[in-house]
Amino acid sequence: MKSRRSIMRVAIAAAAITSGILLGTNVWRNAFAADHAEAPNCAHDAGADIGDVYAFLDPGNSNIVLIMTIHGFIVPAENVNIGYFDPDVKFRFEVETTGDAKVDQVIDIKFDHRTSTSTGQLATVTLPNKHTFTAYATAPTLATSPNAPIITTSSPDNVTFFAGPTDDPFFFDIPAFNRFAASVRAGAPDATHFNRGRDAFAGYNTMSIALSIPQSFFTVKATNHNIGIAGRTLRATQTQNVKGPQKATGLFRSLDRMGVPAINTVLIPFAKKDRYNAASTTDDAKGEFAKDILDTLTAFGVNATYQQVLAGVAVSKGDFLHLNLTIPNSGSGRGLPPGVPDAFPNGRRLSDDVIDIILTLVNNGAQLGDNVDGNDVPFLTTFPFLAPPQQPRANGVVDDNTRN
Repeated sequence: MKSRRSIMRVAIAAAAITSGILLGTNVWRNAFAADHAEAPNCAHDAGADIGDVYAFLDPGNSNIVLIMTIHGFIVPAENVNIGYFDPDVKFRFEVETTGDAKVDQVIDIKFDHRTSTSTGQLATVTLPNKHTFTAYATAPTLATSPNAPIITTSSPDNVTFFAGPTDDPFFFDIPAFNRFAASVRAGAPDATHFNRGRDAFAGYNTMSIALSIPQSFFTVKATNHNIGIAGRTLRATQTQNVKGPQKATGLFRSLDRMGVPAINTVLIPFAKKDRYNAASTTDDAKGEFAKDILDTLTAFGVNATYQQVLAGVAVSKGDFLHLNLTIPNSGSGRGLPPGVPDAFPNGRRLSDDVIDIILTLVNNGAQLGDNVDGNDVPFLTTFPFLAPPQQPRANGVVDDNTRN
């Protein structure tokens, strides 16, 4: 792992766009779970609550893979009851291609109302070229083995689509981090709390949407080679009709958004988190939250250099996850050969250990991790890359795979 450590230290300035550098020793917040339930409105609206957003090049064909997870912490016993997509929510990938903070293109996914517990919902996908196609989501089940994932490739656009319940790909020891934070507040940092090595997300499912889309859909600025990706959920008012199906009426309004992990969770004051989720990336660039961010950074004891680095990402360029399309993604699953460091913040792969990057930055560049170095179950090596959902255990199996 020496190569990983040395490269991480060299890349500190770039990785500072993660919120890890923001957790200085002067002020600590409660542990965060990427973007899971980070604001009041989405905390009680699980169907619109984004967990994580990922963007990376498909190692098989160099398509851009976009993944959004929604409604985390689904226990396997509730796969069928709540393992579906809210039909009154629009799931959107926002795409920036010109190097500014303005959304240039969007991909929208909308699901029909659920009519059966054994059949997946029908999704309508609207692409940046305005073409649409429909595809069925994978249905949840309470069997000991999950249903095979339904993979649909559109014609003639060659966009591959998956939607359905999966294992939650995020991995992090929340209690250990909280205990470590408490030791920092007490003036005696104790990294041995991370000896727990337990993934707080192990054993839980989430709803996932994944697309593999040709790069030709996006006209990326030649001098930039970067594409910006953010996820957003929007909800319309639901009207219950006793004589027919429910209907979504009125305008779709933003409930949650996410680009770079933990920007809203860590940087934005609690009272403004819902406001942040309702705002746009151009609002970011106009300085709507600049003072709040700088005030938080100052309270965290972040120096002027790192304040400017972060402000350049979270403010001037908007809250996007940026991916350089000229950097190849080789290998399987993780998309990297063994021993090579995480790609994040150049996009975000499923296996990128965001928490270790954060903790290392907090520890002034010295290697520090939560001893949760990967997902509790293996990721797939081909699209949709996400691990299959956790299932209720067979008779006689006591371990439910949770690590709390």
